Amino acid sequence: MKITLLAAAAALGLAGLCAPAFADDAAEATAAAFTVEMPIATLMADDRAKAAVLGNLPGIDQHPAFPQIQGMSLKDIQPFSQGMITDEALAKIAAELAAIK
Repeated sequence: MKITLLAAAAALGLAGLCAPAFADDAAEATAAAFTVEMPIATLMADDRAKAAVLGNLPGIDQHPAFPQIQGMSLKDIQPFSQGMITDEALAKIAAELAAIK
């Protein structure tokens, strides 16, 4: 029984130490809500971010490889896009994503 109580006390102590880190992570995530370096699936899950992506890359969500690339970022797939994802398109998307509050 003493071991269980000690383990519980240790776990509670560690949880208290970790709480501020979680708060910092949440604040950091809010500060940089959307970027071209996050997974495409994350962008497509938000209507505003999805509009920014599809407004500059229409039909990307209909591409046959979409199920395989949605875990990657737009920046990651740019070299494999055969020119579809240009630096200019990424810059426009990045600016639109940054404007989302």
